[in-house]
Amino acid sequence: MHRSLISAAVALAFAALPFQHAAAAPKAAAVQEATTQLPRGVIPSHYEIALTPDAAGGRFTANAGITVNITKATDSITLNAADLSFNSVSLVPAAGGSAQAARVKVDAGAQTATFSFERPLAPGLYKLSLDYSGVIGTQAVGLFSLDYPGLEGKQQRAIYTQFENSDARRMIPSWDEPAYKATFSLEATIPAGQMAVSNMPPSSVTRLPDGRQRVVFAKTPKMSTYLLFFGAGDFERATTKVEGTELGVVTRRGAIDQARFALDSSKDILREYNDYFGVRYPLPKLDNIAGPGRSQFFGAMENWGAIFTFEYALLFDPASSTQHDRQEIFATAAHEMAHQWFGDLVTMRWWDDLWLNEGFASWMESRMTQRLHPEWNTHLGAVGSRDGAMQRDSVATTHPVVQHIETVEQANQAFDEITYQKGEAVIRMLEAYVGENAWRNGVRSYMKAHAYGNTVSDDLWKQIEKAAGKPVTAIAHDFTLQPGVPLIRVGEPVCRNGSTSVPLVQGEFSRDLPEKKPLAWRVPVIAQVAGNSKQATALVSGGKATVTLPGCGAVIVNAGQSGYYRTLYAPKEFAQLAQAFAGLAPIDQLGLLSDSSALGLAGLQPASSALELVKATPVSADPQVWSRIARLFDGLHWRYQGDQERQHRLDAFAIARLAPVMAQTGWEARNGEAAAVANLRETLIDSLSELGDTTVIAEARRRYAAMDKDPSAVPGPLRKTVLAVVAQHADAATWDALRARARAETTPLLRDHLYVLLAAAKDKALAQRALQLALTDEPGLTNSAAMISAVAQNFPDMAVDFALANVDKINQRVDASSRSRYFARLGSVSANPAMIDKLKSYAQANLAPSSRGDVDAAIAAIQDRIKTNAARLPEIDAWLARNGG
Repeated sequence: MHRSLISAAVALAFAALPFQHAAAAPKAAAVQEATTQLPRGVIPSHYEIALTPDAAGGRFTANAGITVNITKATDSITLNAADLSFNSVSLVPAAGGSAQAARVKVDAGAQTATFSFERPLAPGLYKLSLDYSGVIGTQAVGLFSLDYPGLEGKQQRAIYTQFENSDARRMIPSWDEPAYKATFSLEATIPAGQMAVSNMPPSSVTRLPDGRQRVVFAKTPKMSTYLLFFGAGDFERATTKVEGTELGVVTRRGAIDQARFALDSSKDILREYNDYFGVRYPLPKLDNIAGPGRSQFFGAMENWGAIFTFEYALLFDPASSTQHDRQEIFATAAHEMAHQWFGDLVTMRWWDDLWLNEGFASWMESRMTQRLHPEWNTHLGAVGSRDGAMQRDSVATTHPVVQHIETVEQANQAFDEITYQKGEAVIRMLEAYVGENAWRNGVRSYMKAHAYGNTVSDDLWKQIEKAAGKPVTAIAHDFTLQPGVPLIRVGEPVCRNGSTSVPLVQGEFSRDLPEKKPLAWRVPVIAQVAGNSKQATALVSGGKATVTLPGCGAVIVNAGQSGYYRTLYAPKEFAQLAQAFAGLAPIDQLGLLSDSSALGLAGLQPASSALELVKATPVSADPQVWSRIARLFDGLHWRYQGDQERQHRLDAFAIARLAPVMAQTGWEARNGEAAAVANLRETLIDSLSELGDTTVIAEARRRYAAMDKDPSAVPGPLRKTVLAVVAQHADAATWDALRARARAETTPLLRDHLYVLLAAAKDKALAQRALQLALTDEPGLTNSAAMISAVAQNFPDMAVDFALANVDKINQRVDASSRSRYFARLGSVSANPAMIDKLKSYAQANLAPSSRGDVDAAIAAIQDRIKTNAARLPEIDAWLARNGG
């Protein structure tokens, strides 16, 4: 699953569902058996599903025949079911005999249905037959519908499914847990003229006497319930063939050309993955289905053979898409296609090991993007991704990569920065430690050993260690079974006879518990002398190590930035690196900026350290370094929120540093410019607008005013950027004009974007109007939550107060998977102490204690922001005063 780009969503009535756990003793049994919510003793092997959706009426009817193996005598069968109504349920022995009708008891709170029988059921094979009905929702949970304007502006409706992590039970009564793998045979009766899509190709399509059609799909391989997919609507499909697999893209009618880039990219990605994993993609086809709208929970989903992706992450429209969009489309496809192996072919046994899916898919996404598009230079993005994990991981409310999951809600909340970005960073570090070839050989062995099965993390470490011939498991356990960020303190280098020895001491980087006793990690460290291409490695174990490097000079620890740790230099050594900063490799410039910013704000070095590096950065530095600097200024700008005089002093300094880079970059693309320059242009315009640069704001307004008469005034790659500046600084008349543009727009991709931009206005009265608009039908039901999130970026208290006052309406506009985190994320950007009490009160009234992880994390972030602003911003003020700010 690819995480949504939008902050996620409103919590409330979704009760925490308790899971049963394997017996604690003996340990061997606990390892062998997966966690389950359901009674043991009934194992499904095959589902036959006949589905008849009524998209217009918002309901469906279905029949299911489930082949089950009863392993111990029982008089009842319990499975997962949510929002389903049963008409009849019966059971018949597979070997023949009379059917038994069942009494049905539904437990809505536990999301289960229990079928009780008059005669005891002996062990053996049976077929469970069910006739039932259910709901087609309006958010991306279970079987759901999405509305959009069609080619002639007429409203269209398509239906899709989203089952991860625990929502297959909303369409199919099932053992809806990853370890219960089975095969599926699906057929659907849909209106004539529509296209139906599922994991496997259709084996037959029959026209019915009433004008409808029945589509029967081929039987799937053995897989988890959450990977099943069904979609139907007025679709188009384009295909190509790669190494025996039919690759396809499916879009609403009229948008198929915008999916060509994704299709072409998928060809190259599939070839690479077939080779890398050592196991060929096993299904006959692989579609990527585009859906309009958005979710607060995810951007794309890896259903086996039928990836679902929201349009903003799949379609490339030259009229409005940017280079950044192109890269995101490629990365999303690479992520979801990686899941076809890591997650689909081999699946984590239980949600404790979700990172086996998401961390690896994130790592493969980054690896594949750099391999197939080296011209994008995306490997530098590893530092930013790692930063996102460390921000979450350096406060007490963090959790280990492998975490104990007890409830459905906890499983929903596990899709976070630790699972994705820390998982990816740990893999990158371990690959650098054992070597690229050994790592790949271990992954290949893992795939072959566990195909069509379920695993835990140690199954992977066993194969990596065997392939590498060196200890990996102990290091992996340090970084995945305990939380937190190691801190490597770099001692004074000693240079003798042309080589440098550097003592290293391991501590822990904690932003809210600076005095805590550090945890212990075995930390692989790579270091080098600045200007010397030769590197040296050391394993910090027992808290200390010494690394010896060829050459003499300023020392870079975590050279290449593959390590998951913060690096703290003594003042003298940091000053040497600042002097040498312009000549460092861009990846190490980014790493040094990242560490100095985080450590400075935490009080471990001067808060102005990062600004010293900014001052030393030449205009000719790598575009991604300047993008990082622009975002650093954005972050400081927001820390001064509410204190205009101090904020303006910072802004003036920031604009003075960024304006020459903007002048060099220009507003329009030059022939042959690097992709990173195009991305920098977007970032600079956005940041300078945020900082209040009157030159940039005026130019954006000028171009916007001319765009309808002169299309060249706003080239396609600039369109969203220019509109964002205009929306941010809109007055009432401009806001009304933007709203009229949104209402008139017939392209769902552009329409959705315009409505979210309306919520980005810095004018408080306009932001309030956006909140009111969000709860109408006008923007579309899946855009409402994103609009409120956008308002929260400028006015978190106003957005949270509004959401609390309209809980019921907002719950209708947020997918259930996101409800326990939505309020938390709305308030998480605040620096107002009153927000802490609001979130605590909300959580106590609406969330089970086990479902408050995101609320706790948001409160920790607010507390850290308040403390840091008070303690560190005076240091920034003093530095600005000394440096002309």
